[in-house]
This record gives sequence, structure tokens and C-alpha cells, in this order.
Amino acid sequence: MTLEVLVSTMHQSDLGIVQRMNIRTDAIIINQCARNEYIEQDDGVKRVRMYSFNERGVGLSRNSALMRARAEICLIADDDVVYDDDYAKTVLDAFEKTPQADMIIFNLPTLNKDRKDDSTIKGQAQVNFTNFMRYGTYRLAFRRESVIKANIYFSLLFGGGAQFGCGEDTIFIADCLKKGLKIYSNPARIGTVKQEESTWFKGYNEKYFYDRGVLHKALSKRLSCLINAQFAIRKRSLYKSEMGFLDAMRHMSQGSKDW
Repeated sequence: MTLEVLVSTMHQSDLGIVQRMNIRTDAIIINQCARNEYIEQDDGVKRVRMYSFNERGVGLSRNSALMRARAEICLIADDDVVYDDDYAKTVLDAFEKTPQADMIIFNLPTLNKDRKDDSTIKGQAQVNFTNFMRYGTYRLAFRRESVIKANIYFSLLFGGGAQFGCGEDTIFIADCLKKGLKIYSNPARIGTVKQEESTWFKGYNEKYFYDRGVLHKALSKRLSCLINAQFAIRKRSLYKSEMGFLDAMRHMSQGSKDW
């Protein structure tokens, strides 16, 4: 099997990001900036293609990479990820050992001590509608053919640079489940992520909870109220210094209603 890393980034002037991220396989880099340009580098071990586009939106960036991917297995990446030396073997071995898997989610711990991470994978298990919302796309690897055949792409309404600040990853995974793709979690580590800055997170403010309400309604028309409530309860320790429980619920309910 072949592996290709799909990187979403901004304002890169050259291919130095390849070394910074320790990319050792083929890769597609979508660089959103103020120019349109194509750079290709082939060192005999890996082929890196960087497309620079004068556009914005993480969903658009990920779709641009997905539609140009060629490998059997695609590994989605943010530009603050640093891969372990053996990440390719870890990912490909996991798909070899789990041939029924269309997508596998790996451990990629954060180096930011201020970011609470409650999504550490302890053992291999199948991902379903009860636990899929805890995982971000920078941990996902998938069989390209499975996703393309199911006609699944990233939403252009959600995520950094879009109308609503987050959720393109959650909707992507949900769409995969709805289309019948088999998703598994795997406890193997493939690297680390810095998570020092965010292009969309500006605190637990009114817009944050409004956008969450929109996201939850987009995920489920019938269960959005329940999702709003469990989210407000589960994340209360994170936002309680900035927003009260009832206010958080009110903003999420308004977002769900408007959607």
C-alpha cells in the first residue's frame, strides 16, 4: 500500500514545512496565501506537491488535497503536527491488520499543556455515533477509494476561515458513518501536535456556543437539543470561568434554531 499526507497550511514561502513536520512519505500541501503557484519536489524517496491558492477555508483546503490525492491511504494533517519517524509503517500496518477498516483514528497527543485532551485512545475499537465527536481530522487516515466512492467531502460552511468556526472534521466523520464506512480507533501513536494557536477559537464566547449549536443541528435535526445539553455538561469545567451554563445553552439553542 502507498501513503500520502494531506497537509492544510497557510502562508508558506517554500517546502521547509516538510522537514519541520518530519514528512517522510509522499505529500500534498495546500498552502492558502496571496498567490497561485505550484511546486513539486521528488527526492527519489518521496514526492511532495505544494499547491498555493489565493483562497481561505480549511474545508476548501482539505477538499483541494483530497481531489488531488493518488495514494491508497491518505493521512490528514494540520501544519503543527510533527510525525514520528515510523509513522508510515504504523499507519500501513494498522490497515494491513484491519482490512475491513475504511478509516483509522490514531493517537497524536498535544504538546500544549493548557489544552485538555480527553480523547486518548486506550485500545482498538469501532467508532460509532456515540463516540465519534471526540476526534479531530489531524488524526485520521483513510482508504482514498472508500471516501471517493462514497462521494464524501468536507463542508465549506464549517471550520477555520468559514462562516461557522469549527466542525468540518466532525461532519466529515459523521458523513462517513452515515455512508456505512467502517471506522476504527487505534492506540498507536504517529506523532505530536503543538496546538499553540487557533485560527478560529477566540474563547468560550457567544459565537463559540452559537456555532456549536449550528453544528449540532447540522449533525442531527432530532437530537440537537440533547447534543447541546450533553456538550454543555461535559465541557463545563472548560468554559465556566467565561460563560454560565444557562447562557451557553441559550446561545447553542439559538444557533440550532437559526440553522
